[in-house]
Amino acid sequence: MPGVDTAAGPAPAREDTAGGVPPSAPTGRGGGVPGRPSILGVGVVVWLSSELMFFAALFGSWFTLRSSSGRWPPEDAHLAVGRTAAATAVLIASSGTMHLAVAAAERADRQKLVRWLGATAVLAVIFLANQALEYAELEFSIDSHAYGSIFYLMTGFHGLHVIGGVLFMIATIALVAGKSEAPPGPPVTVCGYYWHFVDVVWVAMFATIYLIG
Repeated sequence: MPGVDTAAGPAPAREDTAGGVPPSAPTGRGGGVPGRPSILGVGVVVWLSSELMFFAALFGSWFTLRSSSGRWPPEDAHLAVGRTAAATAVLIASSGTMHLAVAAAERADRQKLVRWLGATAVLAVIFLANQALEYAELEFSIDSHAYGSIFYLMTGFHGLHVIGGVLFMIATIALVAGKSEAPPGPPVTVCGYYWHFVDVVWVAMFATIYLIG
């Protein structure tokens, strides 16, 4: 009809509310694969697994020698069971202080973290002092018989792991209390895993050597 424009004009351009970014494009900088385990976690698991196999071999040697020996333990094997039980309780308590240190690290509370790590190290030193005292009092040595050899190997290697844990704590305290601004969580978490492992191994070792015999 005349006077009526039936031709449709060009459609108005719609504003792109997405800002021109396709919906499938990543919007963050850390768009990795979800659920992938951390390298630190995998490394700790592999490390502690190798430690577990090492101590399992020592336990296997203990029970093998025990089953093939006529008298076990020998007559001169007089262990300080009561005092070592108290030292074991001290070591178990150190797992509690280590847990508090890890919790403080997760809150980034460096002051309490240093305090609880220091308390854990002190408890570990008390445990080591008892072990050194027992070594001084024992009537047998590492070359006296099979019992002496495996006793000193098992308790000695565990003692070395405790010393390593104390040095680990001291290094972590120095790192956290220093001028480093790195988050304290990862090193303290690794230290905690290691220390709980050392404690669990000793509980099994105490039951095997001092209780079962």
